[in-house]
Amino acid sequence: MNILSIQSHVAYGHAGNASAVFPLQRMGLNVWPVYTVMFSNHTGHGEWRGPVFAPETVSEVIQGIEDRGVLPQCSAVLSGYLGDPKMAQVILDAVAKVRAANPDALYCCDPVIGDVDRGIFVRPGVPEHFRDAVIQHADILTPNHFETEFLTGKTLRTLEDALEAGRMLLAQGPKVVLITSLLREDAPEESIEMLAISEGAAYLVRTPRLTFPTPMNGSGDATTALFLAKYLEKRDLKAALEHVAGAMFALFNETHKQQSRELLLVAVQDQLVDPAHRFEAYAV
Repeated sequence: MNILSIQSHVAYGHAGNASAVFPLQRMGLNVWPVYTVMFSNHTGHGEWRGPVFAPETVSEVIQGIEDRGVLPQCSAVLSGYLGDPKMAQVILDAVAKVRAANPDALYCCDPVIGDVDRGIFVRPGVPEHFRDAVIQHADILTPNHFETEFLTGKTLRTLEDALEAGRMLLAQGPKVVLITSLLREDAPEESIEMLAISEGAAYLVRTPRLTFPTPMNGSGDATTALFLAKYLEKRDLKAALEHVAGAMFALFNETHKQQSRELLLVAVQDQLVDPAHRFEAYAV
């Protein structure tokens, strides 16, 4: 399978495509990465260099891929961080082209807006554009706790809150919603959860919560990539959720043990495919 992944990229460390492409490849998928920005490092370091590409530039790259006549072989479009609100239309145009060439192709949207540690960290206008014009076109939507609250206007304090918010997002068009980094008040202490919801099904998985001195940039990008890869392979919501939980725990655990500022994707590459720990997802 081939994945068209339209995201940011960093030369040093792992965020955007630099966090998503390798897990997808290790899962056996071919990736066509298109960069929306090309930074020296992720912005969590406070300083970085490099350009934000104009939407026209990104569109030209995608057009070049279309010119090769390969879009019928594209299984999914994956998008994440938008450096510019106008980039959303470029991505939606790409989704429309891929769907026209392959009606079975999926669009997986990671609506990168912010997180509970830092609040909104994208450019003005981007959060509202995701909410009002982008998520309605997604087949798979993967917001974190903070982004789910922004997109729905609902505070997630309990499991029922999270389920209701997930169903609100489903009602807007997606077939699958994966809420990541869920930190509800009625969950066991020192745990973190993910909630996957589709029409008629909902599964919750819980893993130990590891704390880091600084937020682990790029973790959401890897999570979305792994979930998409397993979902494309199995078309099974529970299996995809359990796989990504085990794989991401392995990644966080090794990164935590080594006290690394960057995700240690290469060090745990085998566990991205076959996690050592299995966390059971249960129906809710």
